[in-house]
Amino acid sequence: MYFLTRTEEIILLAIWKLQDAAYGMSVREQVAKDTGKKWRSGAVYAPLGRLLKNGYVCQIKGEPTPERGGRHKIYYRLTNEGKKALIEIREVNASIWLGVPKLEID
Repeated sequence: MYFLTRTEEIILLAIWKLQDAAYGMSVREQVAKDTGKKWRSGAVYAPLGRLLKNGYVCQIKGEPTPERGGRHKIYYRLTNEGKKALIEIREVNASIWLGVPKLEID
């Protein structure tokens, strides 16, 4: 059984939140917003490549835009496998936190 890494989980959740607006830079911005930390491009694109390779996301080519010199934006969308992986990791997280005594900093 393969569990998503925390980074993969964060990126998949960002794509899910962004829906049809999920492309590389918007995913990176959403991840930064969600975590409160700046992420380097490689910290997002490398896991995105793994998620694509493993069938958790698919790519959709957008229309060319003048702002990008006529290049297409590449959008990302969760596959059913990606949705299943998120559901599974949410259940695992709930299970491992169940019964944990209250954490307090002295």
